[in-house]
Amino acid sequence: MIGVTAVVLAARNITRRFGTFTALDAVNFAVGEGEIVALLGENGAGKSTLMNVLSGSLAPSDGTILMDDKPVRFASPLDAASRGIGMVHQHFLLVPTLSVAENLLLTASRRAGGALSYNIKGVLKDAQILAGRLGWTIPWQTLTGDLPVGTQQRVEILQALRGQTRVLIFDEPTAVLSPTETPELFATIRRLSDEGRGIVFISHKLDEVLALSHRVVVLRRGKVVFTGETRNLDERILAEAMVGADSDAAVLLQAPPGVTTTAAPESAVAKKALHVEAVTVRVRGASKAGETKSGAGTAPLLPTALDAVTFAVEPGEIFGIAGVDGNGQEELAAVLSGLMRPASGTVQIGGVAPPVNAAAFRRAGVAVIPADRQARGLAMPLTLAENVALGVYDSPEYRVGAVLKWRKLRERADALVKRFDIRGGGVNTSVLALSGGNQQKVVIARALSGSPRVIIAVNPTRGLDVGAIAYVHNALRQARDNGAAVVLISTELSEIQSLSTRRVAVLFAGKIAGIVAPDASRETFGLLMGGKRLKETTAVA
Repeated sequence: MIGVTAVVLAARNITRRFGTFTALDAVNFAVGEGEIVALLGENGAGKSTLMNVLSGSLAPSDGTILMDDKPVRFASPLDAASRGIGMVHQHFLLVPTLSVAENLLLTASRRAGGALSYNIKGVLKDAQILAGRLGWTIPWQTLTGDLPVGTQQRVEILQALRGQTRVLIFDEPTAVLSPTETPELFATIRRLSDEGRGIVFISHKLDEVLALSHRVVVLRRGKVVFTGETRNLDERILAEAMVGADSDAAVLLQAPPGVTTTAAPESAVAKKALHVEAVTVRVRGASKAGETKSGAGTAPLLPTALDAVTFAVEPGEIFGIAGVDGNGQEELAAVLSGLMRPASGTVQIGGVAPPVNAAAFRRAGVAVIPADRQARGLAMPLTLAENVALGVYDSPEYRVGAVLKWRKLRERADALVKRFDIRGGGVNTSVLALSGGNQQKVVIARALSGSPRVIIAVNPTRGLDVGAIAYVHNALRQARDNGAAVVLISTELSEIQSLSTRRVAVLFAGKIAGIVAPDASRETFGLLMGGKRLKETTAVA
C-alpha cells in the first residue's frame, strides 16, 4: 500500500449469502490511512454488497469486519457512520425541496435535550469550517434541487464527513459530472487522502481509476480475483481482470476516437434519415426569463428547455450529443421519440414528419434505447418474452384482432435471446431476475430487432460493467453499419468520442453550443459544456 501508515478498515473472509446465492465469497479487503483504493468489477460482481456490508446496511453471513485491527459489528448505517464510515452515493440522498442546511441537519447527531433537539448552529458552523478547508463556497440556504450537480455532490460529501469520518466510500461519483467538474472532485479526494482519510473509489471508468487510486482490487462473481498497485497497471490489465483474458471487451473499449467509426458510402447518404428543424420546447411551469424558483443565489429559470435546435443525421452515421445532464437532453430525447410535441419546429424521418406520438414514430422507423432501462425501458414484473413483445404487439403478424399470437411471440423472443446473448434465464423469466447488463440487452434487442431507420440511444451504458459496455457499443456500431442513423445522447464523453462517426453536438442551456469533431480536446468539450462558444466549432450540417 502506498503511503499508508495503518489499516483503518478491513474485511476478513467476508461472505454474504442471499438464500442459496453467494454474493460474496470469503472476500478480503482493506483500506489504510491516506490510501485511495479503487474497487472494480462487472455488474453483479459483489461491489455494492461489499460496500453495504462495510457501511452497515448489511450484516455478513460469515467473516469479520475490523477497524484498527479490532473486530466490530455495525447495527446500521448510522452505527457505521458514528464509528467513522461515510458514503457518497451515486444517486444523491438529498431532499431537493430542503435547503443545504436542512439537508445537513437530517444526518446530524441529536443533542441530549431530546429527540427533536439539534445543535443547529453547531452543525452549520462545523460544515462551514469543513467547506472552507476544502475551498468550497456553499449557498447554505438554497434549495438543494436548485443547485448544480457538482455542488449537490459537495453537499453529499459534507454529509458523509460529519464527525470524525475516517473512511469515505465514493460510489460512481463522476457519473453525473462534466469533464470540468471531475478534476475538482479528484482534487477534493486527494485532499481528503492527504488528511489521512481512507478512500474507497468505485468506478467503471478505467482511466479514472488509473489517474486517482494508489491500489486496485477487482471482484468477479463475489471473489477477489486481482489486486495490485496502480503504478504497475494499465487499462488492458484491468479490463482482463474484470471480464477474463479471453474476452474481447478490452479491444472494443479502447478504440481511439474516430478510428472504429467510419462514414457510410456516399450512395447511402443521399437522403437524411433524420432532420430536426428549429425545435423549441418550453419549460413546464416556467414564467418570464430570469425569474427564480426560490430566494437569492438560485439559478434563473430558462423559458425554454430546447431553443431552436437544428441538426440532421445521415444513414450510417452515429451523431453524438454531449453535455451535462439537465441541459435539454431529456426533452430532446422525448421529442425524437414522439413522446413530446415541441412548441415549434419539426422532426422529419426520411423526409416525412409523422404525427407526434410514440406509435407513429415507431412505425416511421424510430427505435429508442431510453436512459432509464427500469423506469422507461422495461415493464419489470413482466417476463422477457412479454417485454420484447411490447415493440410488435400491434403488428398483424403477431395478433388476430385483440388476441396475441403468444406462440409466435415466444419463438421471436427465443430467437432474440440467442441473437443478443441474453443470459440469466429463458423467455419466461421475469426481467427483475436479470442483471443490469442483461436487462439492457433486452431493451436493445427490442429496439434493434426490426432494422430501424433511426435509433435514439440515451446514456445506453450508464451503470454497466466493462463487458456490457463493450457489447452495447458493438451493437450500435453494427446498427450503423447496417445503415441506421444513430443519435447518441450521452453524458459519458469518452463514449461520445469513441462512437461518433464525424460530428458531436454539445448541448448547453437548451441550445447547441457548437459542433466539433469527435477527437476535439477534452478542454474544448469542457468549455462548450460550460456554455462558451469556440472558433473551432462548425456550422450545423
